[in-house]
Amino acid sequence: MSRFDDLPGYAASIAPLIDAVHLGVHIASRPLGRELAERWGLQTDLLVDLRCVLPLRPLTPGGLTALYRYNPFDGTELDIQIAQGALVAGHGGTLHATDRALGFIAELYELHATVIGEMWAAHADRLSELAGLAGRLVAAAEGSAGAAFTQAAPPYEPEGTPGGVLLFNRLAALRYHRADAHASAWRDAGLTAGQIVGLPSGPLRDGIEAETNRGAAVPYESLTTRERQDLLVGLSALDHS
Repeated sequence: MSRFDDLPGYAASIAPLIDAVHLGVHIASRPLGRELAERWGLQTDLLVDLRCVLPLRPLTPGGLTALYRYNPFDGTELDIQIAQGALVAGHGGTLHATDRALGFIAELYELHATVIGEMWAAHADRLSELAGLAGRLVAAAEGSAGAAFTQAAPPYEPEGTPGGVLLFNRLAALRYHRADAHASAWRDAGLTAGQIVGLPSGPLRDGIEAETNRGAAVPYESLTTRERQDLLVGLSALDHS
């Protein structure tokens, strides 16, 4: 069996690459992001996190709890977002983006397009292909989705969004699919979010990680062996660019 056909093993191998590529864009975007936040006069961490969500669907209490299961809100952050005119409360505890938030997100997408265009210029001819593979994975993940992925996906993709930005945001959604698989595994083991964070290496941790990889592997069934190889190699190239 090819290592690209061992789907749990593949899910384990590609997860750190997805994390690294996604985080790399965030790190590269921070200087311009700070300038953008200052110009809008907003506290923007939550808006950046939820840039792919807010233009499409309201935030639900359950969705927020799942997205931030390791860093629960104490209410202060949401109060700040409402006070600064970024979110408005709706029926049943839902939160909706205001025009101000949507305007900020539109400029944030433009910022990411600029940063990604410079970061990945040497790989411009591959970005649409990689974004297409990631898009198929996001679609395939719906059947095994948990609460975080359901809140986060599909990501907001306005017409004309460049391939690199599509890839960046689709990878963000895939990270939530794996996070849901991880949460399901540690809950089945009788642990809480706080307990899994501090759980040391050992048989229990190994079992949870193995179960996480099995759950996270489900979307990769939608790709061929060659496509899985192309995705892993392509993301590796972006990570080292």
